[in-house]
Amino acid sequence: MNKLIAALVTGLFSLSAFAAAHTAAPETKAEVKSEAKVEKAEAKANEKITKAKAEEKVDVTKADAKADKHNAKAHAKADKKVAEAKKDLNEVKVDAAKK
Repeated sequence: MNKLIAALVTGLFSLSAFAAAHTAAPETKAEVKSEAKVEKAEAKANEKITKAKAEEKVDVTKADAKADKHNAKAHAKADKKVAEAKKDLNEVKVDAAKK
């Protein structure tokens, strides 16, 4: 009799565990498909985010390089004008000294 009761109790526990596991899983093909669709969309969105961040880094690097080049040109142009002004000043001083 004890074996019979133990078997029934064991059966009830295993049946309830199976039922709990079964309810935790998706019940229909539509739910499975929608979950797969969501996972695929999340993966695609994450890929797009990663790609956008990489492109941003490239664009920022290019913009920085362009700005550095522009600044270098501006400094070179200013230095050239300063040199020309100093040259003109020296010429005026030499002319004034000759007179």
